[in-house]
Amino acid sequence: MPGTTTALRQDAFLTELLAWHAIRTPDKPAVIHPDGDRMESAGRPAYASVGYAEFASRVTACAAALEEHGIGRGTRTALLVTPGVDLLTLAFALMHVGAVPVVVDPGMGLSRMLDCIHRVGVQAFIGVPSAHILRRLRPRAFAGVQSLIKVGRGSGTALEELTALGARLPQLPPLESGHDDLALIGYTTGSTGPAKPVELTVGMLRGMAYGVEGGHFTADMHSTLVTLPLMGVFDLAAGRTAVVPKMNMGRVGAADPALLTDAIQRFSVNAMFASPALLGPLSAHLAESGAKVPSLRLIVSGGAPVSPELMGALRAVLPDEARVFSTYGSTEALPMALVESREALAGPAAGPAEGLGVCVGRPAPGTSVRTIKVSDRPIPRWTPQLPVAAGEMGEIVVSGQAVSPRYFQAPQADAEHKIQDGGRRWHRTGDVGWIDGEGRLWFCGRKSHRVRAADGDLHTVRCESVFNTHPQVQRTALVGFGPYGEQRPVLCVELAPGTDRKQWPSIEGELRELGANNPITKAIADFLPHPAFPVDIRHNAKIRRELLAGWAEDQLTGSRRPTAADRALRAVPLLGWAYLAAWPLLPLDHVALTALWWLDAFLSVVVHAVQIPSALHAEEELGTGRKPWATAALTMLFGATWWRPRSSKRKGVAA
Repeated sequence: MPGTTTALRQDAFLTELLAWHAIRTPDKPAVIHPDGDRMESAGRPAYASVGYAEFASRVTACAAALEEHGIGRGTRTALLVTPGVDLLTLAFALMHVGAVPVVVDPGMGLSRMLDCIHRVGVQAFIGVPSAHILRRLRPRAFAGVQSLIKVGRGSGTALEELTALGARLPQLPPLESGHDDLALIGYTTGSTGPAKPVELTVGMLRGMAYGVEGGHFTADMHSTLVTLPLMGVFDLAAGRTAVVPKMNMGRVGAADPALLTDAIQRFSVNAMFASPALLGPLSAHLAESGAKVPSLRLIVSGGAPVSPELMGALRAVLPDEARVFSTYGSTEALPMALVESREALAGPAAGPAEGLGVCVGRPAPGTSVRTIKVSDRPIPRWTPQLPVAAGEMGEIVVSGQAVSPRYFQAPQADAEHKIQDGGRRWHRTGDVGWIDGEGRLWFCGRKSHRVRAADGDLHTVRCESVFNTHPQVQRTALVGFGPYGEQRPVLCVELAPGTDRKQWPSIEGELRELGANNPITKAIADFLPHPAFPVDIRHNAKIRRELLAGWAEDQLTGSRRPTAADRALRAVPLLGWAYLAAWPLLPLDHVALTALWWLDAFLSVVVHAVQIPSALHAEEELGTGRKPWATAALTMLFGATWWRPRSSKRKGVAA
């Protein structure tokens, strides 16, 4: 890696790099992490530090213990551990023995996560105590598991005990792995369809690590704030100090920017990877508080496009020499392209407002990017006719060392997303965009999200960026419903915080004018305000447009409105509440009436309360944006009679 591993061969695997740093800089902090829930006297979180020699020793001992538990080369291992020093230790230990971690994003939802674990056929399971409770409740997902390890505070086999066991066993060097050996299985988020198991090979992980290093870091950067676990692995392979802040990495949008700022200042952090959902609040906090972060010279963002406004906000609170990168990539290929803020804020900054899309930059080191004709059919072989000309809209395809060669035991997914080109493979990203005359890639939206209207396709990001310039608009989402080729485009609008809903008529008129003045958006005639877009939990940024499409259809056509029978059914729980209120009027000595009252109380209070989790899930799938407390209140009042009929209708429409 540039500036970090010049004395080691360039094809070294990550575990070898870690061992090399442990010898070269044994006392340098490898990981700085929160010391449990302990607080310092000043009210700040207390942190603990692990040096490189100690961390490498833990990894080697943990690896020996894993082998003792039957986890070795090729063992598919579900890893449900809270991000932090334990997860980083286990990740390196699994690589040390050649096991294959199976990484599933909890943000996709419990049922889908368990389905992913079941489909990949995990053979070992390492998890925190709550994950093992889940394993007992849903054993089908873990049917093939032969090795069980519990880690985390309060467990019988905590990671400390696992490491202590391994320390008493023979310490073996890292297992030799070939370029094409399977290193990890990572599931896609499933935000645009079923989650797919992506094979990350040894060579791909190495390519990702060197791509990130060569594209962003300089030799004088020694510490990184870790908000994405995989980047912490790359940091340790590069010899930097990985600072794990006090935050829930499963919900980055809820991270406290004051705690992040404290960690950056306290440990002189030089760089950080983060999603826009985290960087927005952080930049706002730095601007409002006046806090300075002179050590922070690099920010790399991914997970969603970074707007010019956010880039400008970050530049305003960072040192002048700091660089801010927007990185474009996916589980199958990371990174694919990148752009630095100075270039993005120059010529390309006006592109979104003009309907050009979002400039995501030039191909990352070692990566080739092309655009091909948009098609929903498999493309088995590369032909000269596939690429489109510069400036023409097409599907983005990518190839290179950091690109996954295949999906795990998923030939249908391979057929849909891979193109064979002699000895190389191209990955179809499912994104739509174009390449300008300077070789920069412009992202215009997901292929599956495009609205196929009678006058041609409308692309989400390309259209939404035109309307997002309105000062009273937080964000917009283009959706469509109806048969392909005749879909009705609808722009859903989330107003900026503090905007009075009474202003909607005037805002709608201004949005219509914006759309009419641009040939890209003039076909959009329907505008609907929405209280809060449904988004994925992990990035808090990817809009679930399929849910908004059903909501928009209901708003414009009444497809999910309750029927007369539904309304009549709702009278039943209301009568139940009325009977409860009539208790003082009932003859208390009448056994039948008293028994009926207690039965009514059980149904109205207990049964309705038990239905609240199902109601919250149904409401999420309906995409209404209703607050959880409102959903709970309606469920207590009406039970399942208010949400189940509409949920069933939505499933019928989707089918």
